[in-house]
Amino acid sequence: MPRPSVVVLDHGFGNVRSAVRALERVGARVELTSDRDAAQAADGLVVPGVGAFAAVMDGLRRVRGDQVVDRRLAGGLPVLGICVGMQVMFDAGVEHGVRTDGLGEWPGVVERLEADVVPHMGWSRVEPPEGSVLFEGLAGAHFYFVHSYAARDLGDLGGGRFAPPLVTWAEHGGRFVAAVENGPLAATQFHPEKSGDAGAQLLANWVRNLKGR
Repeated sequence: MPRPSVVVLDHGFGNVRSAVRALERVGARVELTSDRDAAQAADGLVVPGVGAFAAVMDGLRRVRGDQVVDRRLAGGLPVLGICVGMQVMFDAGVEHGVRTDGLGEWPGVVERLEADVVPHMGWSRVEPPEGSVLFEGLAGAHFYFVHSYAARDLGDLGGGRFAPPLVTWAEHGGRFVAAVENGPLAATQFHPEKSGDAGAQLLANWVRNLKGR
């Protein structure tokens, strides 16, 4: 069986080289590009992101990544967001009092963590739900986080285009959304490409499920 093809979307704001290498190690055929046709045609699309919510959204719009994500999801094609690439899937992000519209795939607002120490940097245990595909075989695992902002809920998903999501939680000054699986759209607040064996297993789980589409 041929290796599944994955495009890591190059929009200028992401830990892209590490993501490419991590995906290649778990069996994907990976291309780093901003080409819309390639991103649309791939078996899986990864949307990375580091830094500010507004800057990542600007970068996505510059390469029309917002349109690519929408078209892929409309066709049921898998998308994986990582770190700020997860955050932009929400309605909006608020940083330094400024609200920036996100892609609006999920209701909810990304806001600054309410914790004594920010950013949240290091390894944390996550709490995946039953039935998770991403976290299969990863009960009790820890993953590597680097972030100052997060979503604390998903709002009301009534009437969404997919079945209700599976939400994975973590704690840092309170509970926040660590990952979401919602039909073809999945995302992690942590960096699987920096999370050792656990992160590699999570990416392998995602890539393995691309083969069946």
